[in-house]
Amino acid sequence: METVNLSNAVWFSKYCRRTDGGIAEDNIGQSWRRVARAAAEVEQQPGAWLGRFESLLDNFQFLPGGRILAGAGSDKQVTLFNCFVAGRLQDSIEGILQGLKETAITMQQGGGVGIDFSPLRPAGFATVRTGSAASGPVSFMHMWDTLCSTLLSTTARRGAMMGTLACDHPDIESFVSAKNTTGALSNFNLSVLISNRFMAAVQNDDPWPLVFPSRIVNNGPDTDAEPRVVREIGARELWRTIATTAHASAEPGVLFIDTINRNNNLRYCESISATNPCGEIPLPPYGACNLGSINLTAFVKDPFGQHRRLDLDRLRNVTSVAVRFLDNIIDASRFPLRQQAEQAQQTRRIGLGITGLADALAMLGLRYSGEDGRKLAGSALLNIRDAAYETSVELAREKGAFPCLDTDPYLESPFIQQIPESIRVAIAKHGIRNSHLLSIAPAGTISLLAGNVSSGIEPIFALDATRAIRDADGELQDH
Repeated sequence: METVNLSNAVWFSKYCRRTDGGIAEDNIGQSWRRVARAAAEVEQQPGAWLGRFESLLDNFQFLPGGRILAGAGSDKQVTLFNCFVAGRLQDSIEGILQGLKETAITMQQGGGVGIDFSPLRPAGFATVRTGSAASGPVSFMHMWDTLCSTLLSTTARRGAMMGTLACDHPDIESFVSAKNTTGALSNFNLSVLISNRFMAAVQNDDPWPLVFPSRIVNNGPDTDAEPRVVREIGARELWRTIATTAHASAEPGVLFIDTINRNNNLRYCESISATNPCGEIPLPPYGACNLGSINLTAFVKDPFGQHRRLDLDRLRNVTSVAVRFLDNIIDASRFPLRQQAEQAQQTRRIGLGITGLADALAMLGLRYSGEDGRKLAGSALLNIRDAAYETSVELAREKGAFPCLDTDPYLESPFIQQIPESIRVAIAKHGIRNSHLLSIAPAGTISLLAGNVSSGIEPIFALDATRAIRDADGELQDH
């Protein structure tokens, strides 16, 4: 097999702009300029920001999400957002098919989708109109899975979905085991919505009532219906089944949904019951978020040397520009659905994270599992957090706060209570541009683009490795 430059191969296959006339970019520098120009064009003075955004992208120190790199400035009818959560499913055939349609439109434009199937009645329940027995949420998930496979054959990007179900749904056991059959629901990641009450029942070895509608999920107009207890199972038995199945097949995951909603900056105006496909962004119905990762390896001075250190001042400066860049992407992007555009504009969520942590620690001579390594990682993330929130306040002064901001309850949220008092005072005075700012994404492909730096915050297994990639003709090539 031929040895290739992995970064160039990833750029050429995924992010190089193409037109009907063929390849339209000769190198990644031209891609950077295209993306920087798209982000700068929404500014009142685009020329003043084009150079700064281009410098932000240079040398892979900041890596926008893949949808931004592939679509920004390309004139393609695509979204620049990686992450979506579907609108709340309605428990009717019309509602289910509408949800399926909206998912198809979203995935066709390049967005991954999370769907909460908890609102669908369990298998065996009588349907209102016909009196026939419902087939249950898992059966309908196969429709979504087939849809995703079909779209995979017509689009360049592999489809991805997250399916969630409340732990008190009567079909929870079939949901937990839904991927036990090889190839079943292969386009889904699965996560069980776990409540505090359930964990208390596990601890006390109590029986666990399975009910419909769910007592856990509360994000729709029909949730006032009195929950009907269908049957009871042992809480520990269900927890053991979840753990055993996850150990055997890495599915399902769990989402501690009470904790998610309690710590949500917008808990005063929205309820969350799903995440994007990789789980890093909990989002409300029709929620959307664009991602970007700061490459920590680019901030190591004198790597492996005697005077090695992490340049925290430059890290804060780059964070500030990256926040502005991602905020601009909200205005530069198309959205597959009107409701997604409205959600994004009302909250202006962004997801700034990091990648290359393990490689950066190695360059600094620190063990990933060591106390010094953890302190360094914590220091880097605190600097990013504070610089991001400070920048968002400044953007609010310049461009306005996000429309859904209600200052008093926003400042009372547990996460905001942890940031420095000076930033909270500034939010109270000036508002803040973005409801949420931080997220640690897996950053798999963009980390390959940056020269195969370690992905996200994951550890590495060796300092030297060979990787095989498959080219457009299906041939494997070593890197």
